[in-house]
Amino acid sequence: MILNFETHRLSLRLFKQSDAKMVQVLAGNVEVAGTTLSIPHPYPDGVAEAWIENTLRSLEKGDIYTFALVKKENDSLIGCMSLGVSKNHKRAELAYWIGQPFWGQGFATEAANRIVKFGFEELELNRIFAAAMTKNPGSYKVMNKIGMKEEGTFPQHVLKWGVHEDLVFYGMVKADYYKKIWDDTRRDL
Repeated sequence: MILNFETHRLSLRLFKQSDAKMVQVLAGNVEVAGTTLSIPHPYPDGVAEAWIENTLRSLEKGDIYTFALVKKENDSLIGCMSLGVSKNHKRAELAYWIGQPFWGQGFATEAANRIVKFGFEELELNRIFAAAMTKNPGSYKVMNKIGMKEEGTFPQHVLKWGVHEDLVFYGMVKADYYKKIWDDTRRDL
């Protein structure tokens, strides 16, 4: 299975240890860390290297497919996108972060469309879902743009930095994905 993808502006590839310093800088930004469930702030030295090693081990098991989002024009790392797969249920959770300098430029939507395609067409998943803190509308706007439907809000579902945060969930099943492709194709004719 090939795990390098191209979009209009991005290369999606596996992380390398040489990415660690930039992961620490981008993910460790307080604005990025504050709207994710598991990124620490401050981001300690050595954590990015261990995280990258863990992504490669998880990939070998087929549990989590984690991709570095790299701008083609200058080969710079701008973020991360992953699919956490539940093989028994043929579903996955889409998760991502984008470095703050790259927010609002459509990179997450561009990458998410490609990763969702990978999930449904190559991994043969039946369902892909995602969640975001309600205080992070940029994230759930991405989910909406790629065709996911809002499924509900879980009040005070996670504890982040001492505050219980609400999570909004979005999802899509394989039939909806293929209907969206069909509708997009007909629109383009």
